[in-house]
Amino acid sequence: MATPSPVEITNPVAQRMAAGDVALGMVIRLGRSGDIVRIAKATGHDFVFIDAQHSLFTLETIGHMAQTALACGIAPFVRVRSCDDPDTSLLLDNGVTGIVFPDVGSAADAKRAVKAAKFPPVGGRSVCGGYPHFDFRAVPLTQGIPALNAATVVVCMIETKEGLDNIEAIAAVDGVDVIHIGANDLLNALGKPGQFDDPILVSALDRAIAAAAKHGKYAGCGGNRDVERQLAVIRKGVRFVTTQTDMGFLSASASTWTAGVRGGWKPS
Repeated sequence: MATPSPVEITNPVAQRMAAGDVALGMVIRLGRSGDIVRIAKATGHDFVFIDAQHSLFTLETIGHMAQTALACGIAPFVRVRSCDDPDTSLLLDNGVTGIVFPDVGSAADAKRAVKAAKFPPVGGRSVCGGYPHFDFRAVPLTQGIPALNAATVVVCMIETKEGLDNIEAIAAVDGVDVIHIGANDLLNALGKPGQFDDPILVSALDRAIAAAAKHGKYAGCGGNRDVERQLAVIRKGVRFVTTQTDMGFLSASASTWTAGVRGGWKPS
């Protein structure tokens, strides 16, 4: 009898970044069903960034959204509440393929994040069976665990001066995949809220790109909701970008539409 081939899980984000391309994600704060995941896929996104740090989602809702994402070929990422969020492994057990950890300030924080998100020998995540990533098929752990570890992307957000000061040490942690500058929170923490062209943010992004490249990781950027600014950081080396929130896309498009109608019609 032939030996079964090792199983694989396709993560579009990991594939894009490994190919030198940029992975684009829609931040989900408004949608509460698989519909928004399918819309993200149809509009050219590689992943959804379900924001469980700032929006109210039930675990079951996230699970259904994640399984829709797996089925339609888009990666389900969740921003959890911290490196110590007890739901991290539960989310990964139920279809999520990327965890975004906010406010990572030190290598110790990053190590706790990896421990929660990755199986041994890289981390300390507990095993179970019947993973939705394999359509609930029975897969030997000798094959399933390496496949799940390879497909799980760990994103560490740099959002404070402490995180920026320790960015080299954070990038050096085994199991971290993306060093992600959270532009809004970082600028706010540094006393420069909303100043996306300030040299302090430009320098932070340069440091993230350099640290990521040095340690074989990828640089990311979020919070900067401007196409030209996003293109500028992509050209410099950022490979993981959140484009806009679902709420922002809806508001901007609806506002443009109503302004066009009202601007084109004058009452008698």
